[in-house]
Amino acid sequence: MWVRFLYAYPNRVTQKLLDTLAAHPRLVKYMDMPLQHASRNVLARMKRGSHGDAFLKLLERIRATIPGVTLRTSFIAGFPGETEANFDELCDFVRAAKLDWMGVFEYSDVDNAGSFGLDAKVDPSVTAARRDKLMAIQKKISRENLRAFKGRTETALIEGPSKDNPLVWEARLAGMAPDIDGKIYLTDIEVQDGSGESAMAGDAVRVAIEKTDAYDLIGRVVEILPRPAVREIGVGQRQAIPPAETLTRISTGAALRVLG
Repeated sequence: MWVRFLYAYPNRVTQKLLDTLAAHPRLVKYMDMPLQHASRNVLARMKRGSHGDAFLKLLERIRATIPGVTLRTSFIAGFPGETEANFDELCDFVRAAKLDWMGVFEYSDVDNAGSFGLDAKVDPSVTAARRDKLMAIQKKISRENLRAFKGRTETALIEGPSKDNPLVWEARLAGMAPDIDGKIYLTDIEVQDGSGESAMAGDAVRVAIEKTDAYDLIGRVVEILPRPAVREIGVGQRQAIPPAETLTRISTGAALRVLG
């Protein structure tokens, strides 16, 4: 149902790529673009180049080309040479960018990495504090972004019972990548239309969003969308009948050219 484009290198995000994502319904309106930092100096030491202002302009172009796009990035806190001023610049960028999803990694030395020999290492306790501050900023942004979903009905993909509580099921919107983003917790998977039909893992459904949190949504299934042809493989288990045509695996580099 969904084809998700992940890990876009910022300087390889062309207008043609954005136009392609906007034009094809099965391509999820989602851009995962690890920026790593916003300080020109830190990015130069990472051998990545660019800077926060350029990234903000790129984000603006992405949003203009793909209405409703979900944006995710990741940063590294405590990279060798990162000063307080550099970090403050990153915090300002995060506040301005208002990204939907964000991850922050603490820098740590790896002896075979190019950064191992760099000077001006940041104390691990400082690095941890910087990570926590960035995530606190993003948590407020995420909470505010998700509030807009309350009262809406959205298409979601059912994943199955929650590992934390089997009485609650989990699902994802198109703007939620598996494992790394938030999710929807479902309080009811039975459609209240008198049919007694319940959603199953793998179903595409319509979910009424009733509550929002900092990273997750809470809702209930109100409609099960048409299912593909399936066969029973066990009690409560179904398997989609594969299509007749031959499926061919293609390399990542060629994937979008097939659609072009």
